[in-house]
Amino acid sequence: MLSDTPRPALALGLAGLIPFYLGAAAVWLAPPPWNVYALQVQVLYAATILSFLGAVHWGLALANQGGGPPRPGNPAPAMTWTRLGWSVVPPLVAWVAVAMTAVPGLVTFIIAFGAMYLGDRAAVRAGHAPAWYLPMRRVLTAMVILALALSLARVLPGLGPPSAAGLPDAG
Repeated sequence: MLSDTPRPALALGLAGLIPFYLGAAAVWLAPPPWNVYALQVQVLYAATILSFLGAVHWGLALANQGGGPPRPGNPAPAMTWTRLGWSVVPPLVAWVAVAMTAVPGLVTFIIAFGAMYLGDRAAVRAGHAPAWYLPMRRVLTAMVILALALSLARVLPGLGPPSAAGLPDAG
């Protein structure tokens, strides 16, 4: 339940949505070239947050969350290729998405945040993350995807208003 989430984590997580929604609002409401700048800032923020989510998994492994006690021959059971490997995927995906044009970049971020939620769900189920983490991530992920989808609707050909001048090529 979301009520089990520690208040600081919930408050900071919800506050982290503000740049996503300010960006989406500016993509729709700001005149050119400010709407283009707003989209760029929103995409860079998405890359930052996606990288942060990967770092959460690195930190959980470092803290040996769900890793079991050290044993001879395996002094750090949390330090597996799978766990640490998963933690570096989000920043790599974010790096690629930032280099894309608007539509494929936003779609990549939407898919990546959804995949990150699935990874978080698997981590909680495996005991690698605390149980309270998943309800918070569910809400935050849905809200992030909605904000990115709002910006995507503005730049998709035929879906955004005809006055979408100044936004990047949808290619």
